[in-house]
Amino acid sequence: MRWARRLQCAAASLLVAAYAGLSHYCNSVAGAHDLGAALALAPLTAVALILAWRGPSPRVAMLLTAGLGGLLYGLWPLLTRNYTLFSLVQESGVYCLLGATFSRSLLTNRVALCTHLADKVHGPLLPHEVRYTRRVTAAWAVFFFSIAAVSILLYLLAPLRIWSIYINFCILPLVGAMFVAEYLVRRRVLPQNRRAGLLATVRVYFATSQ
Repeated sequence: MRWARRLQCAAASLLVAAYAGLSHYCNSVAGAHDLGAALALAPLTAVALILAWRGPSPRVAMLLTAGLGGLLYGLWPLLTRNYTLFSLVQESGVYCLLGATFSRSLLTNRVALCTHLADKVHGPLLPHEVRYTRRVTAAWAVFFFSIAAVSILLYLLAPLRIWSIYINFCILPLVGAMFVAEYLVRRRVLPQNRRAGLLATVRVYFATSQ
């Protein structure tokens, strides 16, 4: 089982790296509009097909699949001309949604998202731990909104190649750096017996997100 997980992680990493490399290639080289549009539409199309085929009716799924295929065929010339804009909307939308999710959990009478995650790892939290995790939740909200804002600004003001480097090669390392930075701060702020390892925190985060 351990080797199977490692192989799955390696395959996923290779897939992400290949996607990022091909996407940057399409954004940097003229004449790759069809491949660029296919890559930009692939994540959303895959999610739509998975949701359709997980439904109770195969006939409905077939109709939805055929309808989606017809829609993409009809809009393909428009999509190939504007695939970078579609990628921008898709990427920025995801990070704005993440920022909104963290922000909404900070509203009155709600449990902050990082507080909820810490409670899953540690059990009942002490008051100063609740305060700390609320601040971390706010930091993640600002972080995700900032990622989206920088992406939009680079798309509007910088060469397309610079924007492509940012979205394909910089965002995931920034997310990883944010995890590491929060973990290092937590080691200094929280008592020794209330810390969880970085990998444990990441596992709980993605399990809860799913």
